[in-house]
Amino acid sequence: MRKFFIVLLMLFIPVYAAHAEVSVGIGISVPGASIGINMPAYPRLVRVPGYPVYYDPRVDSNYFFYDGLYWVFQGEDWYASSWYNGPWDFVEREYVPLYVLRVPVRYYRRPPPYFRGWHADAPPRWGDHWGRDWEQRRGGWDQWDRRAAPRPAPLPSYQRKYSGERYPREPERQHTIRSDKYRYQPREPVTQQYYQQQRRQTGPQDKGQKDKGQKDKR
Repeated sequence: MRKFFIVLLMLFIPVYAAHAEVSVGIGISVPGASIGINMPAYPRLVRVPGYPVYYDPRVDSNYFFYDGLYWVFQGEDWYASSWYNGPWDFVEREYVPLYVLRVPVRYYRRPPPYFRGWHADAPPRWGDHWGRDWEQRRGGWDQWDRRAAPRPAPLPSYQRKYSGERYPREPERQHTIRSDKYRYQPREPVTQQYYQQQRRQTGPQDKGQKDKGQKDKR
């Protein structure tokens, strides 16, 4: 019996340790993940009518842009990135912005099977699928004044110049380019946390690059 409990303990400790290692901030997990999304060039983003959200009608994925971040829904999970082709960070469903959750079913280019039968012009019935606990935490998520929707964030069109081998995979370089080219200040807590997290991770490198630039000028 004692041996049995030792084996159980050995099985659960790695799982707990891995979870503790990747959970950071308010519902964001790191490091960046590869989720099989491959965008060889900057997407052709189109506004979802009446929503401060964009989507790409040409891609074969549930791909959106809102509040300065790209959002992908895949399987049962949401992912976010500040660059159009990742890397992607897992976002817990309790923290996904409301306006992303409110996007109507028809704008999901690869809807999961359980979307079948749901009204195309209404948001997915997340509460029915994810359960009462989730709906209690996100109470009223599907009720809002459509006339009071915020303005959409400007598209990060500077990223058009970065495709193929020019695409910056390193988070430090991504953050540096964005800081220089994109001045939008996010409104959503989860988006603010995302960029604060990036600044903490890349701060020393950014400072080093600035110092190097000053020395070069001398």
